Amino acid sequence: MTQLKLGPIGDDKPVKLTLELSPALLEEIVRYSEAHARATGRSKSLSPERLIPPIVELFIAGDREFIRQRRNS
Repeated sequence: MTQLKLGPIGDDKPVKLTLELSPALLEEIVRYSEAHARATGRSKSLSPERLIPPIVELFIAGDREFIRQRRNS
């Protein structure tokens, strides 16, 4: 099986945030959660609320221009 970019997710103390998603994006996140559960051997997929923060962290960590700007500031 191909590895997903998102690996296992740790248990951090969350900060509550409210956001709005399009129905299509929510559907894709749910599908990704199901694929992530299969790829990591979990018996149950994570809720979108648990999955979105690591996805955003991974996106930011991979944004080379942001990393460059942060390093130069």
